Amino acid sequence: MAQQKGKITTQSENFPQWYQDVIREGDLAETAKVVKGCMVIKPHGYAIWEKIQSELDQQFKATGHQNAYFPLLIPKSFITKEAEHVEGFAPELAVVTHAGGKQLEEGEEYVVRPTSETIIGHFFAKWVDSYRDLPLLINQWANVIRWELHTRLFLRTTEFLWQEGHTAHATHEEAHEEVLHILDLYADFAENTMAVPVIRGLKTEAERFAGALSTYCIEAMMRDGKALQMGTSHDLGQNFGRAFNVTFQNENKQTDFVWQTSWGVSTRLIGGLIMTHSDDTGLILPPKMAPIQTVIVPIFRKAHERETVMETATKLCAELNDAGVVIKLDDREGKRPGEKYYEWERKGVPLRLELGPRDIASGEVMSKLRVAEEKQKLPLDTLTQAIPQMLEDFQGALFERAVRFREENTVQLDSWDDFVDTFKEGESKFVWAHWDGQAESEAKIKEETGATIRSIPLAGQGPAPEPGQCIKSGNPSKQRVLFAKSY
Repeated sequence: MAQQKGKITTQSENFPQWYQDVIREGDLAETAKVVKGCMVIKPHGYAIWEKIQSELDQQFKATGHQNAYFPLLIPKSFITKEAEHVEGFAPELAVVTHAGGKQLEEGEEYVVRPTSETIIGHFFAKWVDSYRDLPLLINQWANVIRWELHTRLFLRTTEFLWQEGHTAHATHEEAHEEVLHILDLYADFAENTMAVPVIRGLKTEAERFAGALSTYCIEAMMRDGKALQMGTSHDLGQNFGRAFNVTFQNENKQTDFVWQTSWGVSTRLIGGLIMTHSDDTGLILPPKMAPIQTVIVPIFRKAHERETVMETATKLCAELNDAGVVIKLDDREGKRPGEKYYEWERKGVPLRLELGPRDIASGEVMSKLRVAEEKQKLPLDTLTQAIPQMLEDFQGALFERAVRFREENTVQLDSWDDFVDTFKEGESKFVWAHWDGQAESEAKIKEETGATIRSIPLAGQGPAPEPGQCIKSGNPSKQRVLFAKSY
């Protein structure tokens, strides 16, 4: 049943419905019902994605990566060259069997891009000849198709947008260094730009990317206690190099296969942004992620008031824009100020300024931060200094709030009964518990509680390593790992 427009279900009442309501009321996206499992990203939602693109693209280029673009259609034969890779993606593949009004012959079929390791490996083989051609550092901004059975806007859709980095190196050491460098880049972006605290770690064998030697990830806690994998960085070893014969002559004039990496983040980051910061009133955006950081709402009743207010508001808008604030003057006619307040609050704009004749006369403007309970008067003549600082403080406050929430919902457990109780009836927290490193124990834990190992923490990302007993089997364990239910 469709929810009533304007109504936002509370998080405590129904978190999944709350999430859908926030997206609808924030005018971020909607389900593309005529195309199964896909979504339409609306302008406000896409503007957030453009913020993500812009910031990450600058960081990639600053570290020597170049953008390129590869075909959406990949020969099906390419997918089958790397056995583990095809096994991992087989259920999600969309295959083109007809084109040009006829059925394609066997061997001519295409797969719609689920990820690009295979086709990029094919071209790397053409581009690499000597160690002097390495490292090869490529990034692609693209869309992919994965035939998902259970979809949710931004978090899991049949088609989604992402970036996928692909690099080739002369040594495993260099490739592994790239993997960890990108992991740190993602984590810094999540925390410093998105205000989302994350835990960096290594995926278990059962959870790693198909065809990779190892997969590293950043995991964040959402406001229902579940984990969201925000980004991954994969050490592909020489698996794809061997499959696509990507060889080079090393400094000793010996022929060897390249060592490759791949890494990516997607529009799933928008879902993480929503579920980390937003409340029962609607969307909350950190200033660095907000397409509009500050909105000015002019207030007047008479024609002569309109002229005075609009003149001051326009001047103020220009001054704040020059000060680096992304600002909008909401001069739309036919909408009352209260309607505008409501709309911008729903869209998560960090700061609202209300400007009327009395404010101008007193040399002040009324301000309202998105999470503040009360409005605050600010002197008009100091706004260009005050507002950038307010936005910076708001960014930091959101991060600190998210860190506190994670700390309050994180526990260390040593009892299986306590573990089961923590994950009962759909509930979740971040749980640090011992695991014996065995796939059998991992599978049983998931089957009986729905919780999975989100990561084996890197140094400094979780409790210090200590010997213990596996939470499920009782077998010896070297360290605690991170468990949670996840999206």
